[in-house]
Amino acid sequence: MSQAASSNIVFDDIFYIQDIDREGKKFDRVSRLYAHSQNHEMDLTLDYNIELFPLHKDETVSLALATSLARGPPQTSGDRAADDEKSRDVWRPDGKGRRGLEEDYDYVMYGKVYRFDAGKDDIVTAYASFGGMLMSLTGGHRHMTNVVLGDPIYLLMRK
Repeated sequence: MSQAASSNIVFDDIFYIQDIDREGKKFDRVSRLYAHSQNHEMDLTLDYNIELFPLHKDETVSLALATSLARGPPQTSGDRAADDEKSRDVWRPDGKGRRGLEEDYDYVMYGKVYRFDAGKDDIVTAYASFGGMLMSLTGGHRHMTNVVLGDPIYLLMRK
């Protein structure tokens, strides 16, 4: 899915997994992958649940970051007040409620962008935490202009 298909998606690319648990395995059900993107020359380090989404070295995965699971353009603050009741159940574990972007992916995490570091030239690193599962995404600033420090974020992945 491209960013044009849903303006709630602020980043997407296909990543080639170069390594898993490079520094050793620290938790039973969590691994850390190291990957490089095919289109935007980005580097990704990501903790993920191996029971829910088993991955292997040399596989490719599609990864997207979104500000909401709702399909379509993001809501304005005026729309939010009117649609507050509806937007609350975009996704529910009981299968009820509106369907959103999660339907197109195999693995979804919800978290927050907690740090943004500037590197050399236009290279930046965005850091997010998904309930203690960490992500760092490093690459050209122009590919992450819509990833905002302090904002909640959804990470969506599929093989």
